[in-house]
Amino acid sequence: MTDAVFDIQNLTVVLGGKRILSALDFTLHAGESLVIVGPNGAGKSTLLKAMLRLVPVQSGEIYFKGRSLKDWSRRELAQHAAYVPQAGERAIPYSVYEFVLMARYPYLSTFAALSEKDHAIAAEAMAQAEVEKFAHRPLYNLSGGERQKVFIAAALAQCPDILFLDEATAFLDYRHQTEVLSLITKLRRDQGVSVVSVTHDLNQGALAYDRVLALKDGQKVFFGSPAELFRSDILENIYDTSFHFLEDSESGRSIVVPGKAVL
Repeated sequence: MTDAVFDIQNLTVVLGGKRILSALDFTLHAGESLVIVGPNGAGKSTLLKAMLRLVPVQSGEIYFKGRSLKDWSRRELAQHAAYVPQAGERAIPYSVYEFVLMARYPYLSTFAALSEKDHAIAAEAMAQAEVEKFAHRPLYNLSGGERQKVFIAAALAQCPDILFLDEATAFLDYRHQTEVLSLITKLRRDQGVSVVSVTHDLNQGALAYDRVLALKDGQKVFFGSPAELFRSDILENIYDTSFHFLEDSESGRSIVVPGKAVL
């Protein structure tokens, strides 16, 4: 279909002599969001990086907006897609404002100086992510949750069509998890930014997206809606453990709780 944002065909990725992804196929259409789930070592983060051309592809094709991903320059791709890595304790020696402003470099020609427009976009991105009050603080002085919101602000300063998130709420406390997820939901709703996200948390992550892709041992084992995913037989096949389903009295939606391993 012509409205495909990503069309992935027979994708295989081998890293360090090990096959991480094998013969993967799926299509993501304009305006859709995708969450990638699966057990540890399934290849989730590798797929995210392959879609951003951050890891080499052994075979197969990735088409982005109708063009082979290989035909996009790094600068051109960075004007359409932004990446937010996992929160961590990286010691980045920049202030928040300097770090967010650096995200404007894909739009600069060689030796060009940052313009008033670039500064305005960076300031707006910080306001959207609610980190403007940290503008002059060094990144290494922020908490993990605060730092993760700064990474999202930097991604927004790229003015992307699509945002990639790799375990965006991992290692964060509950308050910061809620703040980050609320910000992502607001971006999708108010600005139409498509999101591709990796998560381990089915309850917190999967139900907020249009499509779910489940990987196991580097292969696609499910692709469909969140409602279709929340079935005991499907989840048991993905995670090799049984699941119990509870109902949230406030929202009425199902909540999954793992049972015992299936041997």
